[in-house]
Amino acid sequence: MTRAFRVAYDGREYAGFQRQPHATTVEGALLRALAKHGVLERGDGPTHATPPGYAAAGRTDAGVSAVTQTVAFDAPAWLTPRAFNGHLPGSVRVWAAADVPDDFHATHDAVRRTYRYFLYAPDPSAGSEPRTTAQGPNALDDGRVHDALDRLSGTHDFGNLTSDESGTERDVRATATRTGSFLVVDVTAGGFPRSLVRRLIGLVRAVGSGTAAPTFVDRVLDPEPLPGGRGVGPAPPEPLVLWDVDYDGVSFDVDREAAASARVAFGERYRAARHAAAVTDAIRERVDPNGLCDP
Repeated sequence: MTRAFRVAYDGREYAGFQRQPHATTVEGALLRALAKHGVLERGDGPTHATPPGYAAAGRTDAGVSAVTQTVAFDAPAWLTPRAFNGHLPGSVRVWAAADVPDDFHATHDAVRRTYRYFLYAPDPSAGSEPRTTAQGPNALDDGRVHDALDRLSGTHDFGNLTSDESGTERDVRATATRTGSFLVVDVTAGGFPRSLVRRLIGLVRAVGSGTAAPTFVDRVLDPEPLPGGRGVGPAPPEPLVLWDVDYDGVSFDVDREAAASARVAFGERYRAARHAAAVTDAIRERVDPNGLCDP
C-alpha cells in the first residue's frame, strides 16, 4: 500500500535533502534506512534505488531543516514511523504517517507549503541582549519588516528572487511575529522557485535594517530584471525550516512513541547547541576591545 510519512530533521549537518553521490543528505539517510529494512533491494544500492511510487514534498537546501517533510511510497504494513526510525540517525526522525491513494504524489499533490525563518533581530528596548548587539548589524526595524512582507504578499513575478527562468509567478503570503530576540517569518505558497524564500528573507532584512528603501521591494517585484550589481543574495540557510506541507483529504496519524523519541533526540541537539553558544558568548565577553580585561 502507499503510505506517506512525516519526517523531521536537523539539516545543519546535511548537504541538503536530495540524495547526491558524494555527499551526506537527508534523503540518502532515508534510503539507507529502507535498504537496511529490506524495503529496497540491497543490490541496487540506496544511493540510486527508490521504492515504487517514491516522491518527496520538497528539496530543501544544505543546512535547511524540516518538521513536516513528507515522503510517500509503496510501503509494507509493518513499516510504522517507529520502525522506520530504527535505522535512522538521531538528526532524522519519522513521526507520523497516513495511508494515501495509490496515485498519491508527495510533490505534486501538496497544495500549500510553509517555510519558517527565525530572523535574529534583538529588540534594544527589551534588555535581553547587549545594546551593542541589538543596535549593530542585527538591528532591524519591525515596522519596516512588516511593510516589506506586506509588499511581498500576493501574486507577483518573483523572477528577481530566484535563478529559475520559468514558473516564477506565485501567490505568496508572508507574515512575521516577534518572539523574544527573533522575528519569526512565515512564508506560504503552493510551491517555491529555487532559493526564493532565502532571497525573500535577504530582501526583508535589507529593508528592515535600512540598507534598502521599502520601495526597492516594488522594484524587485517588477518583471524587468534588476541591473547588474543590484541582485538580492540569499539569507543563511540554518535558520530556515520547512514548517508545514498541506494535502487535501490526507490526515496524518501521529505515532506517539516515535514523536516522543523525536522530542528526546532534538532536545539533545538543542542542549548541545546551547552549550556551544555559551562558549562563543563567553569568548565574546572575554575579549575586551579596550584592552582592559585581565590576561
